[in-house]
Amino acid sequence: MEPLKPRSLEEIKEELKRLVVENLSLEDLKPGDIADDMSLFGENGVGLDSLDGVEIVVLLRRQYGLDVKAMQKGREIFHSINTLAPYVLANATK
Repeated sequence: MEPLKPRSLEEIKEELKRLVVENLSLEDLKPGDIADDMSLFGENGVGLDSLDGVEIVVLLRRQYGLDVKAMQKGREIFHSINTLAPYVLANATK
């Protein structure tokens, strides 16, 4: 098995923004429009809903090998790019 390529927290943040925009049909947004501390869900942020949340779970599994069932604090982790990126950095298996 190939070792993980080291990525910085900033690289993970940029990847996550790109993945969210490209995979969740956010036609009006560009990755640069998503602030690191912007809430991903709800009207005062990116505006994702629960179906988008399921899609993010699938993306995280496919892209990073994350087992989201192990995410005990799911709501907190999915709050923003700032909360999601460190979790991905610490737990990614690919």
